[in-house]
Amino acid sequence: MILQIKDQLDATRAQLLQEIKLLSDTQFNDKPDEQNWSIAQICHHLILVEEATRKAVAWGLKTQEQSSPARMDLRHLLDRTRKFQAPAIVEPSEDTFHVQKMLELLATTRTNFLTFLETLVDTEILAKHSVKHPALGECPLDQWIEQIYYHEQRHIQQIQEIKNSWPQVQN
Repeated sequence: MILQIKDQLDATRAQLLQEIKLLSDTQFNDKPDEQNWSIAQICHHLILVEEATRKAVAWGLKTQEQSSPARMDLRHLLDRTRKFQAPAIVEPSEDTFHVQKMLELLATTRTNFLTFLETLVDTEILAKHSVKHPALGECPLDQWIEQIYYHEQRHIQQIQEIKNSWPQVQN
């Protein structure tokens, strides 16, 4: 199970990096408007979510109580017409970010997350424990992990929307 999720995490992250690696710092930090995040803020949010997920899963594994939490179809996270309010803990900073520094932060956060996953001896236990997710409600721990790549795919769509709104250079 973890190998399948790791493959999805890797593929999604590669797509994210492809979307941002050639941006200038100005493009990266430009907000489409006051209500929406810049691409840099989206990336910072993804880092915060991945860190929060690692902590939530670790905390959930420490609980002695096992349950049979309901499984959910996480593909609904890809529906960008459905809006979610990010909890304060994963709200991105208003600071200016450099693309290169963000690439390093994304790599570090992912390495930390994968290292954490490698410490899990019995991954089957993830489906037997749950923690309340701010957007999904009571969620099995394995689906907390799985939601990372769905969440990242959602924000890749958002990044593409931002980039598509930029004026095209005429040759």
